[in-house]
Amino acid sequence: MLLQRLFASALLLVCAALVLMAWPYQAAYSYEPVGPRAFPLLMLGLMMVGLLYMLFRPNAVVHTEEEPALDRPTLIKIGLCTLLLLVFAGLFEPLGFILSSMLIGIPMARLYGGRWGLSILVVTLMSVGLYLLFDKAMDVPLPLGVLDVLEN
Repeated sequence: MLLQRLFASALLLVCAALVLMAWPYQAAYSYEPVGPRAFPLLMLGLMMVGLLYMLFRPNAVVHTEEEPALDRPTLIKIGLCTLLLLVFAGLFEPLGFILSSMLIGIPMARLYGGRWGLSILVVTLMSVGLYLLFDKAMDVPLPLGVLDVLEN
């Protein structure tokens, strides 16, 4: 119980420091009505509410038998997910949203038990669909990367 409260306290301080860093941020231009600082402040605020709950709740968090153990295969899966997300971040600009999402989404789906054919189909449809949703419907520009020749 004490370790959980110490962890919540430490992470709460980190979140507070990040809020102080993000608060004065002003972009030179804004293509969104609320500006670029709203999302990080909202996420940090939600994290802080959860951490305050962790800090002041009366009981410790007790894990049940139904929860997966934090064993070697689970840690490997978490490590591979983290690695795939870092690769996605690195390839986002050069390859563009659609190709980088497909390149990372298919191994991610396979990592969590998806079959090859269904993984390829679903990830492809989601990548194209999300691109169209963000870029065309919501006016949030996403990079096309090497597929830039398709845009008129």
